[in-house]
Amino acid sequence: MGRKLTPKERELYKRCGEVLHYIWDPIGVAGVPGARDEYDSYVPQLFKLLRDGAGESWIVDYLCRIENDMMGMSLNRAGAKNAAAVLLEWREWLAGETP
Repeated sequence: MGRKLTPKERELYKRCGEVLHYIWDPIGVAGVPGARDEYDSYVPQLFKLLRDGAGESWIVDYLCRIENDMMGMSLNRAGAKNAAAVLLEWREWLAGETP
């Protein structure tokens, strides 16, 4: 059984899902009502990368592998890089907050 997430970790986990849906969104479903959970299966591994201190290149590579290997799409490194930058900003901001 895994350990319970701290409030900051729960917030980062939530932000992972939001960033994947509204910013990364490789299949263009951000505006579709009912598609909010489209990328939820990728959140646990993404969150783990962020929690473990992964840098931008690791996150970009993970998102590109999803696009190419799992979705069969052409790579959009710029989109993955943009999403990674936002995720890293969230991680840093949450880390800087007082408990």
